[in-house]
Amino acid sequence: MGQIIKGKPVADAISETLTKEVENLKVKGITPKLVIVRVGANGSDLAYERGALKRCSKIGIDAAVRELPEDIAQDKFIEELKKVNEDKSVNGIMVFRPFPKQLDENVIKYVIAPEKDMDCFSPVNVAKVMEKDKTGFAPCTPSAVIEILRHYKVPMQGKRAVIIGRSMIVGKPMAMLLLNENSTVTICHSKTVDMPEVCSEADILVVGIGRAKMIDSKYVKDGAVVIDVGINVDKNGKICGDVNTADCEPKASMITPVPAGVGSVTSSILAQHVIKACKLQNNL
Repeated sequence: MGQIIKGKPVADAISETLTKEVENLKVKGITPKLVIVRVGANGSDLAYERGALKRCSKIGIDAAVRELPEDIAQDKFIEELKKVNEDKSVNGIMVFRPFPKQLDENVIKYVIAPEKDMDCFSPVNVAKVMEKDKTGFAPCTPSAVIEILRHYKVPMQGKRAVIIGRSMIVGKPMAMLLLNENSTVTICHSKTVDMPEVCSEADILVVGIGRAKMIDSKYVKDGAVVIDVGINVDKNGKICGDVNTADCEPKASMITPVPAGVGSVTSSILAQHVIKACKLQNNL
């Protein structure tokens, strides 16, 4: 049976380090600050927001929410985002996506200040992830996956990593981060031929396809490490991942649960990014 590897010990270890960093910044008269920009009141956004605010408070980061109406016009949204960009007291901005239909991500992503963009929304940060430029900010979820693998001492160098999903939020940046760890990376998607066979060659399988419990044991090599970044609601109304954990656990050496897996680390990564941004902006 595979070891269930939970996110909380990883999040707590990161938070412990970050708390000390914030204490050192406060001695210099600097307090890192995050602003969350949210349009409307989507349930999953609110859940993430609660976790992020709690984590920031615990670490000592100032955090505020700029809540905007669901029907806000694009020019008004851009005006509000520019205000946060220009606020010298703010080090990091987290913008919840997807947006309502009237807001165009392809326009707005060029407005957010790259040095304050905490979740790789700006094309500047996407390019920095590609180039392995350490002044950039990778998306929080793929970064959380790397931290989990490091915490549980999963070797990445030279290992075959397969990612299911090619989104800009998880799949593509996940591939770059694993490549930066010297893994050999394959991305699977809806047009992949014989996906179970491709996946069953993976030493590390990262799943972010957005379909509840789709991945079963035929996708998993004996002894593989399985990381589930999916968040879905099953037919019984319970939160579940993209992986059928009960079916895959006997074959995997390690497997993350949903909930209590990757999601619980992302707010610590967000806090880590805010502190990094604060240091860069203060030339520290």
